[in-house]
Amino acid sequence: MRVAIVGAGAVGRSIAGELLSNGHSVMLIEKDGRKVRTRSVPGAEWVQADACEVSSLEEAQLATCDVVVAATGDDKANLVVSLLAKTEFAVNRVVARVKDPRNEWLYTEAWGVDVAVSTPRVLAALVEEAVTVGDVVRLMSFRKGAANLVEITLSEDTPWVGKPLREVPLPRETVLTAILRGDRVITPSPDEPLEAGDELLFVTHADVEEQLQHVLSPTHPG
Repeated sequence: MRVAIVGAGAVGRSIAGELLSNGHSVMLIEKDGRKVRTRSVPGAEWVQADACEVSSLEEAQLATCDVVVAATGDDKANLVVSLLAKTEFAVNRVVARVKDPRNEWLYTEAWGVDVAVSTPRVLAALVEEAVTVGDVVRLMSFRKGAANLVEITLSEDTPWVGKPLREVPLPRETVLTAILRGDRVITPSPDEPLEAGDELLFVTHADVEEQLQHVLSPTHPG
C-alpha cells in the first residue's frame, strides 16, 4: 500500500516505521520544519507542507494513496485532513487519531473518518480484555459504530466448551473473525471445538452485543 501520514511527531513516526517494516510505501507530511527529520524514519518520503491546504495535498499527490492517517496532535487538523482526503481526493481509507477523547463524537463519516483511534479508549479496552472473562469488551468501532470489533473470553463454566462452532447460535450481524488460544491464532471453522479461556474476536453491531454476551454466558442453555 501507499500510505500518507499527516503529522511527523512521535506517533506519526512510529506508525511510519511499522508500515515501512511491513513493506509499505510511506509519505510523511509535516507542517513544522523542525519536525522534518528524514534520518528518524529512513525509507519514508518526507513532505513539508500544511496538510489542511488542498493545494499542498495536490502537490503531494494524495490521490495516489490507498490510506491516509491523520496523526497530528490537533483534533481540528485531523478532522480537516480527513475531510479533504475523503471528499477532495477520494482516498479509500482514512484513519484518524483522536487527541482529546471529548472530541471523539466528531470523528464520523461526515468528516471523512473511516476509523477513529482514541489512545485512552484503546488502553482501557486492552486492560479490560486482559482481565475480563465472560464480558464483551469493545476494542474498536468502525463506520460510526455500525460495526464494532469486540472480544469475549470464554469462562470455564460456559456450556460451549468442547462443542463445535457450528452449534453456537450467534446473533444476526455477528461474525467470528479469530480465536486466540494461548500463543495461537486460529481461523474459525464450523468444526472447531471451543475451549475454556479462548479469546473470541467478533465483528458485530452494537445492538446485539448484549445478546452475544448472553449466548456465550454460563447460564445460556448449551
